Amino acid sequence: MGSHPNQKQMINRFSRIIGHTEAIKRMISEEKECEDILIQIAAVRSALNNAGKIILKEHISHCTVDAVKNNDSEALNKLNKAIDKFMK
Repeated sequence: MGSHPNQKQMINRFSRIIGHTEAIKRMISEEKECEDILIQIAAVRSALNNAGKIILKEHISHCTVDAVKNNDSEALNKLNKAIDKFMK
């Protein structure tokens, strides 16, 4: 991502995700209901996917557009690999 206009927003987003994962760990140690733990896991998964989509969209909007302008096929190959890894 590098230095990015939304860097602070993304750091805050991941701080919240970390807080949620710590809460899940606490819930497990406190033997909370499985359904409640699974709901929190689903929420974290969704938050991670949304963060990934934001990063991917910003990458396409900035880095990939520049790569196309400069006919940089290596940057496009890297984008394709990143999408494959993200979508697993």
